[in-house]
Amino acid sequence: MAAYQILIADDHPLFRSALQQALTLGLGQEAQLVEAASIAELEAQLTHKGDWDLVLLDLNMPGAYGFSGLVLLRGQYPHLPVVMVSAQEEAAVVQRAREFGASGFIPKSSDLETIQHAVRTVLDGDTWWPQGEAGAVLSEEAKAASAGLASLTPQQFRVLTMVCDGLLNKQIAYELSVSEATVKAHVTAIFRKLGVRTRTQAALLLQQLESMPS
Repeated sequence: MAAYQILIADDHPLFRSALQQALTLGLGQEAQLVEAASIAELEAQLTHKGDWDLVLLDLNMPGAYGFSGLVLLRGQYPHLPVVMVSAQEEAAVVQRAREFGASGFIPKSSDLETIQHAVRTVLDGDTWWPQGEAGAVLSEEAKAASAGLASLTPQQFRVLTMVCDGLLNKQIAYELSVSEATVKAHVTAIFRKLGVRTRTQAALLLQQLESMPS
């Protein structure tokens, strides 16, 4: 069995490759490193196998709105450490990652040794944050959005992102290969969990988790 099993979720192939090399050098050849280029691919890996040691999650991933990918993982896999990796390094962004339940935050500008140290720190059961991290307190609206999203199933989350992208129920049904009635049932459940009544309200709530604080 591999010493460490880590999922690298980033939509940029070059950065995934760079992380692979950094972690192989830092953790040894026996580390199992698997890549995912979207939230859907990440979910597929987690569904197939649940006992990963760590997820390294890019902040802006296809299939997610800012921090919504992190919130989804924290809701579905509360014991799985998730470290955010991002080119957005503002203190308020780092603070929001902490508030939404991340175990750490690695700026993409970090050098090789910093990345290796951060990952090892979290694998050892601690958290890792950039020096001088401080800043914004999560708004009540964002906290409510986080709690609602954390209660969604992965399929409901997919439906929600499609709703927010402007797709009609018929289009969502086609994309997910399910009936329109199934989509309607999902939308009803999503609205109930999020405490909203319309698609517009759902979209506005999801935007509370966009990567940059207002």
